[in-house]
Amino acid sequence: MRANMDIALASTFLMVAEAGSFIDAARKLNVTQSTVSARIRVLEELFGRPLFERSKSGATLTGAGEQFQKHALALVRVWQHAQLEVGFSGPYRDHLAVIAISASASLSNVMIQRLLEGTLDLAIMYQPGQPPGLTIEHLFDEEFVLVSSAPARARRTASTYVFVDWGPEFQAEHAAAHPELGKAAMHLDMGSLGLDYLLANAASGYFPRRLVAPYLRRRRLRIPARARAFSSPVYMVYPEARDEEAYEPILEGLRSSARRLM
Repeated sequence: MRANMDIALASTFLMVAEAGSFIDAARKLNVTQSTVSARIRVLEELFGRPLFERSKSGATLTGAGEQFQKHALALVRVWQHAQLEVGFSGPYRDHLAVIAISASASLSNVMIQRLLEGTLDLAIMYQPGQPPGLTIEHLFDEEFVLVSSAPARARRTASTYVFVDWGPEFQAEHAAAHPELGKAAMHLDMGSLGLDYLLANAASGYFPRRLVAPYLRRRRLRIPARARAFSSPVYMVYPEARDEEAYEPILEGLRSSARRLM
């Protein structure tokens, strides 16, 4: 019972931090505002310091709140992972939690942290670094191509360009090749949102060729003449100490899929 209460406190704290408001957090959690306030008050009494600065415009994290945020995230993740593993116990011997390619450097850091915590079993990403205790295995090289949904004669400008953050290496190559697009009207961390935008508006941006290939075939998108392409390696990251019997079928399946992309 105490564990459930602690998770409820941490989850409420994270919702207030995300929503920026006790009222909005209460609505999203489907509880009363007084319940949210009471839970935050319990946390603040436990820590002996305020976690939020309250104002008429909402609630922002204090220094102590920012410090607690990463621990609250870890606490909720560990609990969710435990629930998942217990829920799958029975007819299944093992299960693996896998996250596919992450473009954002910040999300990559989050995934590395989850791998180290043990709340994530395998991740596929562009920029894993060299974290201790984890195996980094190259899968394939991703090709990023410039695609456009605008008419062929339309001039590409920063106001009609969508910049998707595909990681530090892509950023550096892109800045060198296209300095004129440094102030794009739209910056996104999620490629799927950028692609949806291109399909709905006359715009252009860089995306993995494998992602846009169906739209190129159907001529919903086109590759402008003399457009430069970029390449970035894709890795899978998993613990060095692992259950080989559980992991190997998944790893070999990913390797096989990657070979088909080469």
